[in-house]
Amino acid sequence: MPELMKNFPNHPDQQVTLSNWRTAPFNSWAFHHVGEIVPTATISNDPTSIQTPSIKKQNLNDIKVMTPNNQSMSYHEFLQATHTNAIVILKSGVIVEEKYFSGMIQNSQHILMSVSKSLLGLLIGILIDQKCLQPDQLVTSIIPELEATAYKGASIRQLLDMRASVSFDEDYLATQGRIIDYRKATNWNPIPNGEPETDLRSFYNLLTESKGPHGQQFHYVSPNTDLLGWLIERASGCRYVDLMEELLWQPIHATYPASITVDRLGAPRVAGGMSTTARDLALIGQLIIDHGSYNNKQIIPSEWISDITNNGSKQAWDKGDFAQYFPSMDMRYRSKWYVEKNDANTKTIFGVGVHGQNLFVDIDKELVIAKFSAQPLPLDKAMIKLTSHWVNVLRDNI
Repeated sequence: MPELMKNFPNHPDQQVTLSNWRTAPFNSWAFHHVGEIVPTATISNDPTSIQTPSIKKQNLNDIKVMTPNNQSMSYHEFLQATHTNAIVILKSGVIVEEKYFSGMIQNSQHILMSVSKSLLGLLIGILIDQKCLQPDQLVTSIIPELEATAYKGASIRQLLDMRASVSFDEDYLATQGRIIDYRKATNWNPIPNGEPETDLRSFYNLLTESKGPHGQQFHYVSPNTDLLGWLIERASGCRYVDLMEELLWQPIHATYPASITVDRLGAPRVAGGMSTTARDLALIGQLIIDHGSYNNKQIIPSEWISDITNNGSKQAWDKGDFAQYFPSMDMRYRSKWYVEKNDANTKTIFGVGVHGQNLFVDIDKELVIAKFSAQPLPLDKAMIKLTSHWVNVLRDNI
C-alpha cells in the first residue's frame, strides 16, 4: 500500500481526494481525516467536564474464532482481517481494551458512516420526549413542500424504522442512478464540470416514485434518515449540530468534539457523516446500558431505550433487503438500531456502518464494543459474519 499523504506535494497515487476517499487503500487515511476532504460542522464537547472511565486492560489474545473456512483466528488476526482502525471495549463501564491503528490515536475522529443513524435515533427520542416531534406525525405536516414526493403520507415512525416506501436503490457500488445524485448533493462526490451545483434538500424533489404503501417491509434508504435531520431542524428551529451538542454530546461529558459533514448549504449528512473518537462512541453505548442516565441526569428517556430493545417488526425485517447480511439471526430494526435476540432473555442492539463501522451494546452483559474499520467493500457478507461471530464469542468469554 502506498504511504498516503506523507509528501509535499504528494505523488498522485498517494493523494486522498473527494473522488477516491471511500475506496481502499485511501479510506484507511481518509476515514479519520474526513474534515480535510468534506466540509464539516463541529459538535463541541465541554473540555472542562469530560468523562474519565477507569481502565483495566484484559488479555484477549486467548479468544479465538473460527473463520468461514473453519480456520482458527486469533484476536490480532481478527483485527487485521477486518481492517481495524480502532477498537474500544467497555465491560461494566470499565475500558478493558483500547487499540489504534493506521495512524489513529485516542483523540482521532473517525467517520461512523451509518452508525450516525443510530445516534440520530437517540437524539430524536429526546426530542419526542420534549414534545418537539411526535412519532405518528406525517412528514408533510412539518415540511409541506414534500407533498409532490414519495414521502407523502409517510410518518416519522416509518422513517425511523426504514419502512417508508420510497423507490431508491442503495447500491454502494453503483456508478450511476439516484445514489450518485445523492452523493453529489451531500458533498460526498465531486460534481463534474458543466453539471449544476446541487444540495441535499433539493435532492428530495427527485424522489417521486413509491414502491407501494408506507409501513410495509424494511427497505433501507439512507435519504430517509437525512430527511429526519431536516425534520428535526424545521420543527425545532435549531441546527442539528447544536441540538446534538446541547442534548447529547455535552450532557454525556464527551471526551472530545465530534463533527458531521455538510452540503454546500450547510445541511448535515445525518445518515452517515458523523465522526467521533472510538472512546466517545463507546460511551454512547454505556449510556444505553445505563438506561439513558449519566451522572444522575436522565439524558435519553429510558422508555425510548426500552422501545428500541423490545419493539420493531420481525416480519418487516425478514421481508426486507438487509436480512441477507444477517442470515439465521432473529433480527428487528427500531429507531435506527439493529436488534438481535440472542436467546430467551437477552438482546444485543447495534449500529452498523459501511466499510466496517460498529457499535455493539449488550445491556444484560454490560458489554460495549466500538470498532472502526477501513474495509475495502462497503458491505462484505464475510466480514459481517466474521465480526458477528467474534462478538458472540467475546460475549461468552469476557
